[in-house]
Amino acid sequence: MEQITITRPDDWHLHVRTGAMLKTVIPHTARQFSRAIIMPNLTPPVSTVERAEQYHQEIIQAIPENLNFQPLMTLYLTDSTTVTEIKKAAESPIIFACKLYPAGATTNSDSGVSNISHIAAVLESMQEHDIPLLIHGEITDPECDIFDREKVFVETILAKITADFPALRIVLEHVTTVEAVQFVQDASEKIAATITPQHLMFNRNAILAGGIRPHHYCLPIIKREKHRLAIIAAATSGHSKFFLGTDSAPHLQSRKENSCGCAGCYSAHAAIELYAEVFDDVDKLDNLEAFASFNGADFYGLPRNTEKITLRRNNWIAPEYYLVDNDRLIPLQAGKSISWQLTE
Repeated sequence: MEQITITRPDDWHLHVRTGAMLKTVIPHTARQFSRAIIMPNLTPPVSTVERAEQYHQEIIQAIPENLNFQPLMTLYLTDSTTVTEIKKAAESPIIFACKLYPAGATTNSDSGVSNISHIAAVLESMQEHDIPLLIHGEITDPECDIFDREKVFVETILAKITADFPALRIVLEHVTTVEAVQFVQDASEKIAATITPQHLMFNRNAILAGGIRPHHYCLPIIKREKHRLAIIAAATSGHSKFFLGTDSAPHLQSRKENSCGCAGCYSAHAAIELYAEVFDDVDKLDNLEAFASFNGADFYGLPRNTEKITLRRNNWIAPEYYLVDNDRLIPLQAGKSISWQLTE
C-alpha cells in the first residue's frame, strides 16, 4: 500500500502549554487533527470553568486562520474541587472531561489529588452528569519501582474506582503495560484507553542504551519489550476501547537536557505519520482509521469527522528542532527518517 485516505483523526490527549510554546505547537496539531482533548496541567492548573474558558480563548487565538480545529477542554481535579464546579462543567459547552493526576505523579501535578477518598463526591457528581474521568494511572509511593507504578495503580486504585462508580466513563490515559491493556479489555464498556506513539515505537532501551536520551523520557515511563508488543496488539486490533492520544508534551530543550530533565515527548509535528509507521510495520494499516478517527469520538459521544486526510509512503526527515523564543523544542525522531507523510 503506497497511500491511505482516512477520516480526519482526533487527538484525545494533548498538551499545548501557553504563551510562545502554544503558538509554536498548536499549528502542528491543527494541520492533521480536527479536535483534541487539551490537558489542564498548567501553572496554576486549569481547575475551574472560568480558567478553562480563558485558556480556551488563548488556544483559539493561536490556531492559524486557514485551519479548522476544535480544542476540547478539561478540568484539573484537586482535593478541593467541589460538586458545584462539576455542575458548572456539565453546563459548559467547551468542557468535555475532568483529569485526575495523582499528586506528584508527573509534570505540574503537585496540585493533584492526594487520595481518591477526597474526591468521592466529585466522582459521584461526574457519574451523575456523565462527565468522563481521564486518569494518569500511576501511584506515587516512593517505595514502588517506577516501572511498576502503572501496574499497581490499575490493580488497586483503578479497580476500586470502577467498582465504586460503575456508570462513570473512564479513560486510562497513555497505557504502557500488559496489565493495563488487559484491565481495559476485561472491564465494562465504560472503560477505555489512549495510546501514545512513543509507547508503541520504543521499549526502555530507547531511554538508557548507549547513553541517557532525555527526549525519550516520559511518564508513564517506557517499559519492557513485552509491554510494547501488548500495546501494539491492542492499538492495531481494531478494538473499540483503544484510541489515539499522543500525550504530545512539549518542553524547551534547556529543560529537557539538564540534570533533572522534564518528562514528555513532543510528537505533534508528525503524530499521524508515526502511528501510520507502527500500523504499517505489523500490516494493520486497515485498522488505523478506527483507532485514529472513530473509537475516541464514539466513546465521547461526539460525531465522527467528515473531512478526510491522505497519507502517502514517502521518506522525509523530521526537523532537528523548532525555535521557541530564544530556545529550542526538540521533536520525537528529530533528524530521522519517517516513512509516511501527510499530504498537504
